[in-house]
Amino acid sequence: MLILTGLFLQILGFTGLSPLPHLVGYALWLATVLLWRDIPRRTRWQAGTLAAIGLGLLGLAWTRFDATIAWPAVLDGNTYVVAMLVGVSFIGLVGNRSGSARPLGRPITGKRGTAGTWLGVHLLGTILNLSTVFMIGDRLARRAPLNTPQLLALNRGLSSAALWSPFFASMGVVMTLTPAMNYTQILVIGLPVALISGILTLFELSRRFDLAEVAGFSLSPRSLLMPLGMAALVMLFHYRVTPELGIVSIITLLLPTVALASNLPAGSRWTLHRVRQHTLIRLPAMRGEIALFLSAGLLTLGLSTLINAATGNEWTLFAHFGTGEAILSFLTIVASAIIGLHPIIGVSVLASMLDLTADRQTLFAFTALASWAVGTSVGPLSGINLSLQGRYGISGYRMMRHNLGYALVMSGLVVAAIVALDQWL
Repeated sequence: MLILTGLFLQILGFTGLSPLPHLVGYALWLATVLLWRDIPRRTRWQAGTLAAIGLGLLGLAWTRFDATIAWPAVLDGNTYVVAMLVGVSFIGLVGNRSGSARPLGRPITGKRGTAGTWLGVHLLGTILNLSTVFMIGDRLARRAPLNTPQLLALNRGLSSAALWSPFFASMGVVMTLTPAMNYTQILVIGLPVALISGILTLFELSRRFDLAEVAGFSLSPRSLLMPLGMAALVMLFHYRVTPELGIVSIITLLLPTVALASNLPAGSRWTLHRVRQHTLIRLPAMRGEIALFLSAGLLTLGLSTLINAATGNEWTLFAHFGTGEAILSFLTIVASAIIGLHPIIGVSVLASMLDLTADRQTLFAFTALASWAVGTSVGPLSGINLSLQGRYGISGYRMMRHNLGYALVMSGLVVAAIVALDQWL
């Protein structure tokens, strides 16, 4: 209920009718505290460490350098991203009202089936995020337990969408850190890199595994209708209806509204029942993501506050953020993901150490998105790998081993894309 309240307060804030400032952060943090014992142990350790370091850095800046800190607002970091993730989760309420499963029909196998799985989770995941992995994965698992090629296709199909999707949490974070970024340039560079990652995945899996009997997801025009419709609706609101709101805010507002509207024809009681079930089951299941994003926001605030207080707002990690700096930043964040840190931590820490001019923000944005895309695919403690481990029983470290070669090739591709983008800018 606190998570749902946080979402409602965030939406209310778009209208300027929020009763008190900072309530969103208080609600989400209190929910995290109540759910703390149920958070997976590794995620709990990581989130707790980040939050403790963030608070410690704030305390050091306050006591050692006499920094002015707005203490009531210290819990606000990344609440906009968490609210968006909560809002996106409501898309799970759109669909079959009866709850009955559709007949499976004859499976599509071989390269075509694996390509369908990657493309399906990639395209649907641009809107539905992590829930797409469960939707497609559970459908495939109805035939037999998921095998390694299926799991790798799910992993890479979703993670590569971070390169360009405006609906991902990665894009929400980046849009806030770099408000002057040019999304069109990100799309022109990021989308081809994402498509090449799909071709690479199909080529690699067909060489390493016998795909002849590997069932895949059948991608049909009907399955694309909802995500394409949602994307068009978001763009309509962004450019026509509510141009004063950013895309992150529009998604936070629009997706829960559409989900509720799609259920209302079945009656108010049915709609309330589905919202109640979603609130009691799906929202608490997001506890790990919520804890990690909130803690990373607190760390970013603490680090940036201490650096500014200690240097008088004059120190930056790089005097100029160019090709070499972007490549070094990308490789560092991916390496940190391999040892267990979520890419949001590297991206947030890096942003707190930079003073980006408007013309450098697009390069930083692509660097951050590429780090997220490659880092979440290979990182054993990333959200996608932890979710696959919890749902289908495959170890995150096993996924890491299977993805090391993929990450190496993708890193070379990203480096080339960074060089091309910097020359374009």
